[in-house]
Amino acid sequence: MATTTTVRHKLHEATDKTKTKAQAAVEFAKQAERLGQYAPDQENDTTGSTQAVEARFVTAQDPVILTADGGRLPAVPIEEATKLNKLKDVLEDRDPLESEPVSGELRESKDGTLHGVRPKRKNEENQKKGTDAPLGESKAPSRTNPMFPPVPVYGPPSTLRKVHCILLRISSAILSFCFLLVIILGAAFTSIPIVAEHIWTRLKRQNPDKRRPFFEEEERRKKARRAAEVAWKKQQHTVESQKLVDDNEEGKEGDEFVPLEGGPDELKCDVRYYARRVGLDCEIFEVQTEDGFIIDLWHLYNPRDYNRTDESERVPHAPDVFRRTTSCNGVPGSQYPSGQKKYPILLIHGLLQSAGAYCTNDDDSLAFFLAKSGYDVWLGNNRCGFNPRHKMLDYSDPRMWAWNIRQMGVMDLPALISRVLSETGFEKLGLIAHSQGTTQSLVAMAKEQRPEIGDKISVFCALAPAAYAGPLIQKAYFKFMQVISPAMFRVVFGIHAFIPFMMTMHSLLPGKMYGTMGYRVFSFLFNWTDERWDQDLRDRLFQFSPVYVSAESMRWWLGRECFAKHKCILSTKEEKTIEEKEDEEEDRSRSRSRDGSDDEESDDAQPGDSVLDEKECSSRRRDSSRARFAWYGPHTPPFALWVCGADDLVDGRRLLRRFERNREPYVDVVHSKVIEGYEHLDVLWAMDAIEKVGKEVREVLWKTAPEEARKVCRTPRGCEDIDDFYQRSDKLREDATREVDATAGEWSEKGAEQVKGSEQIGGGDGKGYEALEAEKELAVRAEQM
Repeated sequence: MATTTTVRHKLHEATDKTKTKAQAAVEFAKQAERLGQYAPDQENDTTGSTQAVEARFVTAQDPVILTADGGRLPAVPIEEATKLNKLKDVLEDRDPLESEPVSGELRESKDGTLHGVRPKRKNEENQKKGTDAPLGESKAPSRTNPMFPPVPVYGPPSTLRKVHCILLRISSAILSFCFLLVIILGAAFTSIPIVAEHIWTRLKRQNPDKRRPFFEEEERRKKARRAAEVAWKKQQHTVESQKLVDDNEEGKEGDEFVPLEGGPDELKCDVRYYARRVGLDCEIFEVQTEDGFIIDLWHLYNPRDYNRTDESERVPHAPDVFRRTTSCNGVPGSQYPSGQKKYPILLIHGLLQSAGAYCTNDDDSLAFFLAKSGYDVWLGNNRCGFNPRHKMLDYSDPRMWAWNIRQMGVMDLPALISRVLSETGFEKLGLIAHSQGTTQSLVAMAKEQRPEIGDKISVFCALAPAAYAGPLIQKAYFKFMQVISPAMFRVVFGIHAFIPFMMTMHSLLPGKMYGTMGYRVFSFLFNWTDERWDQDLRDRLFQFSPVYVSAESMRWWLGRECFAKHKCILSTKEEKTIEEKEDEEEDRSRSRSRDGSDDEESDDAQPGDSVLDEKECSSRRRDSSRARFAWYGPHTPPFALWVCGADDLVDGRRLLRRFERNREPYVDVVHSKVIEGYEHLDVLWAMDAIEKVGKEVREVLWKTAPEEARKVCRTPRGCEDIDDFYQRSDKLREDATREVDATAGEWSEKGAEQVKGSEQIGGGDGKGYEALEAEKELAVRAEQM
């Protein structure tokens, strides 16, 4: 009887298992179709099989769907991805642990908010739904970071979805054009007083430009450029280049970079064109993100010491990042021998811009300056950019645009870093970012996002860091976006690209007209001026913007749920209020302590070097609660920050205060500076930006470079005397004292002396217009011949 009972029990188990597998197979087929690119009846020999076969978790919050033909689809809810994997576990008798989401850290806030993915509770794990145990256990972690609500989900292109997309594209085309028209008219209206004043000054036979802070320097550079154009036309540069080559053999450094393009500026949206004008060149690498987007990575190089990479080697690699073992002495980067290698740095651009923003000021462009200083410069662009591409999706598919700043941080940034390290053979690189580029970097390195990328970064240089909102967020047209609901936002701005008509204007309008209009519109929107820029180059500055961005990402910035609501990228407004009260209490406590001390102690306690302040700092550094509620953990690289003192778009001082109050015990701030008078873009485009920002960036990059890398790299120009290199300490965090530069409103005497006194030709030290002065002399000789 025992044997018969056992046999029956086994038969029941086998029957139940067969029923479970059959049910799982049906459910799996439905889920695979739901998460695939096309429905089975829409597939053909061209599309191949696009059904979902598995979900791969890039991070705890980012599942990517693998399709039958090996492709990847983005933007899938955690619950849907987990369900697909659990069904596959049943079908293949696979250990469920093999398909579990990758572990991610949970960050707690002082207001009780949990950021990241909340772990499963025991009652959730034990909850059953009938006899279907695997499906009952497939419940995903409950909710994700409240700062980053889940992006919308779109299935295969059914008839209903196509109609929905068409209606939204029609409504958004009309309404977003009207919105843009209002902005253009507003910009034109506010320009009337400026134009009238300009005309009146001209009628009085006065030059209105004389009121500009850098007027004399602008005039000098303009004359030098015109002289260089004359010299180029007469082809005198060819003869002179040969002479410069001969002189260089005698040890003259200034002739290392010989221009390969010249003549009048053609206002091209082409980084290579502007690189060749200053004696450099550029090659484009294509990078595939882990969710299938193809993005552009631009590499600057000196054609005299680097051979252009073969086109077949610049195609996308496999989407898995950080898989290739790197070493300073590895095969990649072997064009430079040991001791003459160049330390790699990656630059990331801001909102509605491309990496071309770093390349618009001739030799005083930050990218060109660092390249000529001796760094290996790589320029990273985010997804879509000028040419939206995905391995599987096309422009019209809404899944192509279902992303926001978080995906840019945890997907685009690691892909770019990984490719640079793969190509150069180094273990780390220096990261420089401006505005939105700092946002995606700060988000990516947060301990609940993708903190491991911090191990690949030697230093993070943040220019105009965008972590807290400035007063500009309260402007009426931004308020409009905050008032409307998410559904209405999609009606007005669509579910595809954000106001694509801007890109149409970019392609149709002449460069000069587009540059003028671009400046007026962006000046009206973001409340900045061109006072510190080289006005003669202003039209060029706007040739590399705007780019394609998703309406979903703009909703994250300006909609009612995220950044515009909390006015911070990683903290809720409630947590900010708590921290502000704590800061006020600390200040009152410090004030009471000082008032109760004797005169000598009181004198010592005034600035930040007092004995009292040191004790307070030490106490805060040892406070475990500071680390508990911090944004960043032990993987975080050192930070260097350059804050614009007159920036209405973001509040960089608030971020500095966060570090100075030691709310981030794991972050070493190796450099911090507030440049009074600087506006949001002045850190890139001001005529003295190299003096106030570029040279310091150059030094910080070298001070923080790993010792192993410094041994095999050439020392950058201007860094020969540096000997106080950064070393991370496991003890107390040490911060650089905040520096304040109050001379941003005028062309400093120091900068003028450097321009006049330098003997270097061709730039590389923020003095590139000496090359134009040399060309001017050549033009004079040509006129005399």
